[in-house]
Amino acid sequence: MRPRRSVAAAAARRRPPAPRPPRAAQPKLPAETSGDDRPEPRAEGDRAHDGAHDHPRDEHHNDHGDRPAKKKRRRKKRGGQGEGRGEGQVDELDAMGGRQARRGQTETDNAEVFDQTMTFADVGLNGNVLKGLDEANFTRPTYIQAQLIPPALTGTDVLGQAKTGTGKTAAFGLPLLHRAEPGVPMQAIVLAPTRELAIQITDEINQLGKHTGLTAVTIYGGQRIHTQVEKLEKGPEIIVGTPGRVMDMIERGYLHFHNIRFAVLDEVDRMFDIGFRDDIRRLLGKCPKDRQTLVVSATINPEIEDLARRYMRNPEKIVTSAGSLTASMVEQHYLTVEAWDKKRLLTHLLTHEDPGLTLVFCRLKRTVDELARHLNSKGVESHAIHGDMTQSKRSSTMKKFKQGHLAVLIASDLASRGIDVEGISHVVNYDLPDDPDLYVHRIGRTARAGSKGVAWSFVTKAQGKLLTQIENLVNAEIPLLDYPDFEPSERPASWRDEPTGGYAKVEVQGAPAARSRFESDDPTALLKEGNKEDLAAKFPGGVVPSKMPPKRMGGKVRTRGR
Repeated sequence: MRPRRSVAAAAARRRPPAPRPPRAAQPKLPAETSGDDRPEPRAEGDRAHDGAHDHPRDEHHNDHGDRPAKKKRRRKKRGGQGEGRGEGQVDELDAMGGRQARRGQTETDNAEVFDQTMTFADVGLNGNVLKGLDEANFTRPTYIQAQLIPPALTGTDVLGQAKTGTGKTAAFGLPLLHRAEPGVPMQAIVLAPTRELAIQITDEINQLGKHTGLTAVTIYGGQRIHTQVEKLEKGPEIIVGTPGRVMDMIERGYLHFHNIRFAVLDEVDRMFDIGFRDDIRRLLGKCPKDRQTLVVSATINPEIEDLARRYMRNPEKIVTSAGSLTASMVEQHYLTVEAWDKKRLLTHLLTHEDPGLTLVFCRLKRTVDELARHLNSKGVESHAIHGDMTQSKRSSTMKKFKQGHLAVLIASDLASRGIDVEGISHVVNYDLPDDPDLYVHRIGRTARAGSKGVAWSFVTKAQGKLLTQIENLVNAEIPLLDYPDFEPSERPASWRDEPTGGYAKVEVQGAPAARSRFESDDPTALLKEGNKEDLAAKFPGGVVPSKMPPKRMGGKVRTRGR
């Protein structure tokens, strides 16, 4: 196996990266494997934190001389359909969730994603559902679909876990279309974490079920409630919505659960993360006890297990470790960069590489807005989209992006849920996500319609372990992209590091350098470097402890009034 290359930030423009220690022989490292071997810390200077907390005032320090060296070319407008489809490509359902896309037949031969031992005709779906699948030329199920659909068709509660990009949406959507009865209003409820994902699920269910006589509608916040009430008054069989708006509709008397036979929680881990725990429990408590419940998630933690015990009836737990079609279709690279150089590097890539439709991800909504303003000031037309924007503004921005009128879209993770745009050529992880599953969600926005996609990830020297976790998830080594045309800059004197404890820490000239997360916390490690006498002098009796004591909060606890 080839040795790993360094992720160390270059101290000079032409400094070659140091060799990385070789990987272990196993194809996939365990989740606990340390990533301390990369990126290596720079020999001089302080630890750099992620640029998600960049302060607006740093721009006048960072951006000298980074205006594009060549005139920006106008990118060709792209419609909703991708380009460059070959004659051998056929309509196929996207394994990301069952949406219709054009993909080569050879993709269903990918044994890491699709079950080669069966077709959808073998799963047990009725003729009307199979007719919709047949029109999409979707024949082989993914592993989660092959394992979840059969028990779901019998009415069994199912708790399913699979990687992002393996078709979990179709795994619960197809059983709904098979079992629901046309003409019985509001018999199925599907909960999703975001409005974009809810809209996407609705579109997919309606596409797959166009021969079943069933209709799905979406209800979510940010839209006039009376518009959605009119949809409910038509008696749709399947309701897809966000927990907050669904609860609001129930309290107003517009939505009733007495007909509910099926309850589905999609991406329940994300719904828990963003604070929908209580709403989910209340909604499940309002459903009839004899309902069927399907829960799908990329991760299953103890809180989700507790939910299953309380609100599901003897659920069958299905866990698959199959690969993700998303990761296999995307050309992935990472670039080493200091946090203060991220804006300059992104501007350089967008103006010199001239990618097509580009989606840039940031961790914070504040960073999304700052980065959009920065790129526009440098002549790169870009727009922002995040959860604090009004629904009309988000819809308008997405419409322009889908029509190809916007070259660059800067997005937060939550706002990106449900973005389904063909023609996105590049995804940029401006901030590496803390959750490796989000990485797969992000890069899944490209490589649509059977075409290849490109993902660039900006990695600081403090993120080696996180990068290793992402590689473990996608079961592949992400190569370093050497980019000699970009020259790193020195750390600005007023650079503000990532806030700690709610306050930004400003570097003071002459202050000791911040400790790198890659420096050893083991005091005995210094003995190997010939510092035995110095180390022993720091401990009573010269006895060096085998490990450091646990960290504690400093100061005294004082009661009010003393």
